[in-house]
Amino acid sequence: MKRIFLLIAALLSLNLTGCATTSSTQSGAVGVDRKQYMVGVSEKEAVDQSALAYQKTIKTAESKKLLNTDSKETQRVRAIAQRLIAQVGTFRPDALKWDWEVNVQESKEINAYCMAGGKIMVYTGLLDKIKPTDDELAAVMGHEISHALREHVREQMARAKTQQFGLLGLAAFVGIATKNANNAGTALAVGGSIAALGITLPNSRTAEHEADEMGLELAARAGYNPNAAVTLWEKMGSTGGEKPPEILSTHPSDASRIEDIKRLIPTVMPLYEAAKDDKK
Repeated sequence: MKRIFLLIAALLSLNLTGCATTSSTQSGAVGVDRKQYMVGVSEKEAVDQSALAYQKTIKTAESKKLLNTDSKETQRVRAIAQRLIAQVGTFRPDALKWDWEVNVQESKEINAYCMAGGKIMVYTGLLDKIKPTDDELAAVMGHEISHALREHVREQMARAKTQQFGLLGLAAFVGIATKNANNAGTALAVGGSIAALGITLPNSRTAEHEADEMGLELAARAGYNPNAAVTLWEKMGSTGGEKPPEILSTHPSDASRIEDIKRLIPTVMPLYEAAKDDKK
């Protein structure tokens, strides 16, 4: 069993090694320059699927009278979004021409998201329970917009597709190599666990850190105080609830996230100061 386990780990590791990679954005002042694995999923595919999912969400929310129920709240969210969107060219100029949409949905969930292609949704639970200042709300929305700019959804789709094909091939290989059909089933079960711990989860945490860093710069360039990102995540961390250890989570721990943000604040503070001066 130990030999099978080591074989599975080695093959899964090789599965993504040496594959074609690209970078979806420019690095910006914060220096996000990781090469991304995007093989097998086009940008159009990710954008089209996101648009379909978003429109379905919009129709469902409208039918239940949960969409943009507070005009003042919606105007506030859209005003902050527009200032952030005006800065996306720093990371990718083509995003300035995306078909951006910004809406607010009634929900107790503390959440917001931006799908591929610029489809933004903010839940009222975030606004009502966190009660973010404009600077803190800009930090949240900058983070979510950065996920879309960085094409993290497309990246996850590509990895999932590769993982699926890789595990099926791996099971067949192990079954033949060991001349035991039961070992093929073991390979699928153990391989899935290794892939989650060794590939999927770390890459999700990496995506979260990238979104934090890029979002911090977007907000600063838009004239929102980057220090608000610290108070935002402190508020998020105080909402309660048990959290898994960082190694088993798709999100970095609150402490890890805040430490990363504090490290970059001196880098983006001059951008914030320049944005303030431009408004005078």
